[in-house]
Amino acid sequence: MTRPGRATPVVTAATAQATPPAKALATAAAILAGMRWEVRSEKPLYTDEWLDVRIADVELPGGHHLDHRLIRTRPGAGVVIAVDGQVLLLWRHRFITDSWGYEIPLGKLDPGEDPAAGAAREAEEETGWRPGPLEYLLRIEPTPGISDSVHHVYRAEGATRIGPPEDAHESEHIEWVPLASIPRLVADGKITSGTTLAALLYTMTKAAQARTDVSSGR
Repeated sequence: MTRPGRATPVVTAATAQATPPAKALATAAAILAGMRWEVRSEKPLYTDEWLDVRIADVELPGGHHLDHRLIRTRPGAGVVIAVDGQVLLLWRHRFITDSWGYEIPLGKLDPGEDPAAGAAREAEEETGWRPGPLEYLLRIEPTPGISDSVHHVYRAEGATRIGPPEDAHESEHIEWVPLASIPRLVADGKITSGTTLAALLYTMTKAAQARTDVSSGR
């Protein structure tokens, strides 16, 4: 949104090259600051142990105000368990969208819980497999337009079967899925969860980059 009475700065390749670096950074910072939405107040609408639904008075660039609904919730954690080119996924039904799809094990953290510990706990409860040492993979904000939800995703290169899933209702079945089949499953609409999509495709990107580094001698 353009501020009333002001022209929106246009940065081109030519102007970028002609602008001193320090001044260019200051100009960019000023432009970004002018685009920031400021929360002036929040009022609770509904709260339980899972959700905190609020209405926020948001000041937009230019001074206009907007009443915006938002959801504040505890962060979640999950894990991509990969063994011999396969990943451990849940095939599950989501009643809200009435859809079936593959997902990585993931869930809400308990209050004060370490994300890595929570990711391992969720994997064990939902799949019956205890992941090996965890490596931090990425941080995902799945719905930033309506919620402050954050998902911390880890990667484990091994797992130990400890028994049936504690939360057997979470999925119809657990399956080791070839990582190479992920693009086809995405194209077929069998993976639609945003966090699962990001985690698996990023895992494939990192694996491809590692192969490239090895082949090039890096």
